[in-house]
Amino acid sequence: MKLKRLSLPYIFWMVVFTLIPILFILFYAFTDRSGAFSLQAFGKALGYTDVFLRSIWIAFISTLICLVLAYPLAYFMSRQKQSTQNLLTMIIMIPMWMNFLLRIYAWVTLLQNNGPIDTLLGFFGIHTQLIGNQGAVILGMVYEYLPFMVLPLYTVMAKIEPGLIEAADDLGANRAKTLVKVVFPLSVPGIISGVTMVFVPSASTFLVAQYLGGTGDIMIGDVIDKIFWSDHNTGSAIALILMVAIFIFLVILNFFGDEEAIAA
Repeated sequence: MKLKRLSLPYIFWMVVFTLIPILFILFYAFTDRSGAFSLQAFGKALGYTDVFLRSIWIAFISTLICLVLAYPLAYFMSRQKQSTQNLLTMIIMIPMWMNFLLRIYAWVTLLQNNGPIDTLLGFFGIHTQLIGNQGAVILGMVYEYLPFMVLPLYTVMAKIEPGLIEAADDLGANRAKTLVKVVFPLSVPGIISGVTMVFVPSASTFLVAQYLGGTGDIMIGDVIDKIFWSDHNTGSAIALILMVAIFIFLVILNFFGDEEAIAA
């Protein structure tokens, strides 16, 4: 009974800030401006299919880059002594203490024409557009969400018994084979957690594309933010479609995670 009471604040939080907003989204998505049942909002939402697909693509690329960068970093961290692990973890987390928008503004300053990076490249005769394109959007995504990939991977890898790696070495496995046959299977839960924590916010985020991308790099989160206040119904329909797509992605991801766990 005491445990049930302790869970009441969490239940209250979930109902007020998760369940009720979802119910409002469902109501507006399946009604028109008069409140009558209608699928008209979904018809309008389909007009943003290209933006939706672009958002999924950018989120996928950003997640993949985060995984490629985070995996060796997390492995390196997990093999260090405890004091070094704590220091590296703090270094990774420090940028997360800053406001999200301020971090985006910082990249705008760095990448803008005649900015620090553009000026530096100019000394080497390199002249290119660093901002206002999809590459800048992906760069911003990777910067924002890389810690969310590193930390789950590091947490899982730090729990891998050193004796398992030593045993693989004793049995003649080189470092690459040890990584593939021992470390990777045991780190799958961290990969799934990291991919989830990066892909989901990347696919639904807004502001990053507005500040770092061009007019053709707008993402679905920006569309929802722009039209929701003037058209609740269409904005809710787009949000609902995005929620369903992300839910399907998570189900598939967890299915493969279970298969990996069984195989391991």
